[in-house]
Formats: sequence, structure tokens, C-alpha cells
Amino acid sequence: MPTVILVRHGRSGANTSGILAGRSPGVNLDETGVTQVAAVAERLAALPLAAIVTSPLDRCKQTAAAIVTAQKNAQHAEHTSLLRPATDRRLTECGYGDWTGQKIAALAKDPLWAVVQQHPSAVTFPNGESMRAMQQRAVDAIRDHDARLAESHGADAVWVAVSHGDVIKAIVADALGQHLDTFQRIVVDTASTTIITYTPTRPFLVRLNDTGSELASLRPRPQAKRKSARRASDAVVGGR
Repeated sequence: MPTVILVRHGRSGANTSGILAGRSPGVNLDETGVTQVAAVAERLAALPLAAIVTSPLDRCKQTAAAIVTAQKNAQHAEHTSLLRPATDRRLTECGYGDWTGQKIAALAKDPLWAVVQQHPSAVTFPNGESMRAMQQRAVDAIRDHDARLAESHGADAVWVAVSHGDVIKAIVADALGQHLDTFQRIVVDTASTTIITYTPTRPFLVRLNDTGSELASLRPRPQAKRKSARRASDAVVGGR
């Protein structure tokens, strides 16, 4: 099955200001964020990406645009015609409702903060979205795109989804078979890559919160004999 590289957007002005940006319009990458996304785009240039899908928010679209530019510069001719980033609202930030635009330091004093930390599956933000709904629509989006790309580009396709920290953490928790209440144990930094391969029986978490390693090893390789779906889903006993 295809491999998805989940990319968190680069650092934004809201990140440095301690503001919960949520879905606020006009939140852009800061200078450090621009540098971060250029670096991750350069690492991704080692791969001919089958598709790029992004959250509709500006900071994610800026990140996706940098990845497209690097792909074109790398002259992946067989793929660049396809690399017009698709926008999927299911990958957007959690709907924080009344919390949107507020200082994190102030929110930490709200009684709901402790629930977000310890029991996120019980949280629905005031006039906003539940964290369970956020996880469900994000996981559905990734699995839908992955299945479509398996049909159109084959089992070895590699593609990118650009999204947000909490969204990516929720996707990872699902891939690991963990309850949403454990997702606060997962760290996803700005401009990091998190890599998941979905198979017919289970997902494999290949890398988590990676901000510097090479990605060329993920490049699809021709295989003399295709493994069966069952074999491709098996974990290697004793490790690789």
C-alpha cells in the first residue's frame, strides 16, 4: 500500500506568540517557519511524490507550496504535472471554538484544559468541535486518499499530507491502535515528517516527528516479484 508522509506546517507567528491560532485566517509562517519548510521540502525532493494534499489554512498551504517548488526543481517529470496541491478540509485544524485566538497561558487556567490533557476524548470545545470528531475526519481523509492513490499510482506510491500538530498526533494514535486519550504523549514538531504505511491488515508507523533524516530510502524500488497482500501486512519477526 502507499506510504503517506504527514508534514506539520512550519512555525507560524502564532506559535511564537503563544496564541492558539486554530482556524483563524491570515496566520502565516514566520521567518523561521519559512526556513523550516524549505529544509523539509529539500529532503522530500529526493522522492517523486504521487500527490500533495493540504489543510486549507494558510500556514499549511505555504508549506505545501514549498514542497511543490522543490519537486519541480528536482525535475520529477513523471509527477510534477500532478503536483497541484489538493485541499481537503478534513485535514484542517481542530475547531477550537471560543478558545481560538486566545493566549495559551490564559487557556491553561480554564478547567477544560485539564480535561484536554488527561481525557481528550471527552472534550468538545465551547462552540467548537470535539476531539473525537477531529480524529475521525482526519483519519478518514488519510485512508481515503491512500486508497485512491493505491488504485491510481500503485502500492509503492509515496504522497504527502500537510496538516497540524493535534491532527497529526490523532492520526498517529489511530495508526498505533491507541485510544485518543493517549495522544498527548505524542510529539509532532513544526515542519516535522511522520510516516505511515497502511496495509490491508494494519498500519505501520515508519517514522515519527523526524526533522532531519534522509528520506531517499523511501523511494519506490522495482520489485521482481510482488508480495501478496497478506505478506505485505506482516511484521518481520525479530525485526528487519
